[in-house]
Amino acid sequence: MVQDSEILNGLKAGNGFRTRYEKVFYQQYYYFVDEGCRKYNLNYDDSFSAYSDALLSAIINIVNERFDGRSSLKTYLYQVFSNKCIDLLRKNTTNKQQVHKTMPVADTMNQLPDFTRNIVEKLMTSELKENVQRHLETLGAKCKEILLLFEDGWSDKDIAEQLSYNSAAVAKTTRLRCLDKLRGKITGTK
Repeated sequence: MVQDSEILNGLKAGNGFRTRYEKVFYQQYYYFVDEGCRKYNLNYDDSFSAYSDALLSAIINIVNERFDGRSSLKTYLYQVFSNKCIDLLRKNTTNKQQVHKTMPVADTMNQLPDFTRNIVEKLMTSELKENVQRHLETLGAKCKEILLLFEDGWSDKDIAEQLSYNSAAVAKTTRLRCLDKLRGKITGTK
C-alpha cells in the first residue's frame, strides 16, 4: 500500500509522475466499486461510474490544492464516492427519471379499458401495416413480389415455379434474405 504523502506528491509532480500516481491512486481504492454495489445497491456499471467520477474530482482537488489534508486520502475519496453514489440513487428515483423507464407494450395495454385497448390495437396494427408497405416499396420488384406471394399463401415450391427459380430451396433462401432486408429497414438497422 502506497502512503498518502507519496500519492499526493506524485499527483502534484506533473508529467509522467502524475500519470503513474493517478494509476496507483485508482488501483489502491478500486474495491470501493464493490462497496457501492453492496452498500448502495447500484449495479456494477453505475458504481464504477461513481468511482471514476469521485477519483477524477479528488485528483482535480488535490492538484488544485483544494484538498487540505485534514483526513486521509482514503476517507476523502470515500466521502466523494459516497456522495456520487447518493447522487446516482437520487437521479434514478426521481419522477423525472421514471418517465424514461418503459414497460412492455402488453403490460401497458392490459391496463387500458377494453374499448380503449381495441382502438389502440387497431391503430397500432394500421400503423404497422403502413410502415411495412412503405418499406416494402423500397426493396425492389423481385423482393416485393416474392414476399407478397408468400403472404398470399404461396409455398416456396409454387413461388419457385412462378418466378423461375431453380428450386424451392433457392426461392426460400431468396425470400428469407428479402424478409431480413425488410426487417432491417423497419427496425432501422439496414
